[in-house]
Amino acid sequence: MRLLAMGDIHGCTIAFDRLIEAVHLKAGDQLVTLGDYVDRGPDSKGIIERLLKIHATGLLIPLRGNHDYMMLEACNGFMQQMDWIACGGDTTLESYPGPGEEWFENVPASHWEFLQETCRDWYETETHFFVHANANPELPLDEQPLYMLHWEKLIEARPHVSGKIMVCGHTPQKDGRPLNLGHTVCIDTWVYGAGWLTCLEVETGRYWQANQQRDLRTGVLEPPAMIDME
Repeated sequence: MRLLAMGDIHGCTIAFDRLIEAVHLKAGDQLVTLGDYVDRGPDSKGIIERLLKIHATGLLIPLRGNHDYMMLEACNGFMQQMDWIACGGDTTLESYPGPGEEWFENVPASHWEFLQETCRDWYETETHFFVHANANPELPLDEQPLYMLHWEKLIEARPHVSGKIMVCGHTPQKDGRPLNLGHTVCIDTWVYGAGWLTCLEVETGRYWQANQQRDLRTGVLEPPAMIDME
C-alpha cells in the first residue's frame, strides 16, 4: 500500500489527468488531496467530477482548502461572493455554466456534498498528518483553529507537539520543487501559475509532477534544510 499526497490542484485538469496516469493508483493505495480544488485554473467542475470518481473507489481522502471554503461561503451573500470572485472564483463560475437564475443552482448537489461533507479539515497517520495550510505546533489537531488549517502561510514552521511530520500545501513553491524542512513538507508547487502539480509518495519521498503542458517529471525530496521563510 502506498500513502500518497497531492498538492493544490486549482482546476488544472490537464496536469491532474497526466499526474494520475503517471502515479497509476491501484487497490490499497491512499491518496490524500490537500484541498484547493477550485479557482484560478480553467476547470474546477472537471476536477471535482474526477475526485468524486476516485472517491467512489475508496482510494481518496480529500481535505478542504481555503478556496473550497470560500466557494461554500459564497452562497451566503453578495459580499462573500465578491470576496470569492476577487480570489479567483470567477474561473470557477465559468466552469459551471447553466440556466440557473443563481450561479449556485448550476453546481450539482454531489459537488456541494463533496466540498461540505466529504472533505475533511485534517487527516493523520501514525507518522504524518495532513492539512491544507498549516497547524499550530503546540495544539493537537482536533483543537486547531480553522483559520490556521485553511489560511495560515508557512511564515514560521516549527515541529508539531505530536512529533509527526506535517504535509501541507497552500504556500506556493514557485521554483516548482517541494519544500522539505524535515518536520514539514509543502507540496503546493504552483500548478495554476507557471509551476507543477505534485504527488508525493509520503513514506519514500519520491514524487511525480505534471504541468498544464502535459510535461511530466519525477524526483525525490531533497534533504531537510533550514530555510528562512520570510
